[in-house]
Amino acid sequence: MTLKKMEDASSAFYPELKHYLSEATRRFDVIPSERKGELAKVSDYIRERLSKSEPAKLTFICTHNSRRSHLSQIWAQVAAEYYGLIGVETFSGGTEATAFNPRAVAAMQRCGLKVVADDQAAANPRYSVYTSDSSTPQVCFSKAYGDPPNPGKGYCAVMTCSQADDACPLVMGCDLRMPIRYEDPKVADDTEFEAQRYDERSAQICGEMLYMMSLV
Repeated sequence: MTLKKMEDASSAFYPELKHYLSEATRRFDVIPSERKGELAKVSDYIRERLSKSEPAKLTFICTHNSRRSHLSQIWAQVAAEYYGLIGVETFSGGTEATAFNPRAVAAMQRCGLKVVADDQAAANPRYSVYTSDSSTPQVCFSKAYGDPPNPGKGYCAVMTCSQADDACPLVMGCDLRMPIRYEDPKVADDTEFEAQRYDERSAQICGEMLYMMSLV
């Protein structure tokens, strides 16, 4: 089985981002063993798809597609790029569309990613997320999980919140459905702990997505 990989794929990353990711890989041992088992199942799916020269598509789903699902989509794609995996495509969606929350956007920027909105005043802005000045950006905005550009079939559905997981007993078109739930940083909105909570959640998701891709 041969998986195509890019050589030294992360060499062009912004220095702050590269340092952040390197530090995150040193904390794999804090991920609980049960959690590692769940992440490994997604890794197996990715490996199987890539071994067949087929794209490995992951759609991260939460209720409003505003925080956890976007953080997961972004970090999973960055992690795939970090490990030089070709053919991994990440998406996110909700049971309804709202907007990519600016608090989550700010957390991404504090990690060293460049995040630029096409129209900050829009109700649902489109954000371009860059790992380097030469990278092809991820374009992130809130949408229902079945809406374009999300895949309608042939993907792994990763349920990042309990509400969406419970509300969607059946996710149409997915090959694999995996609950990998995260606590909502929204609980700290408008408190003195807001930035800290978002940074903690971002760090957790980043580390777990890196671990997941490292197994591929």
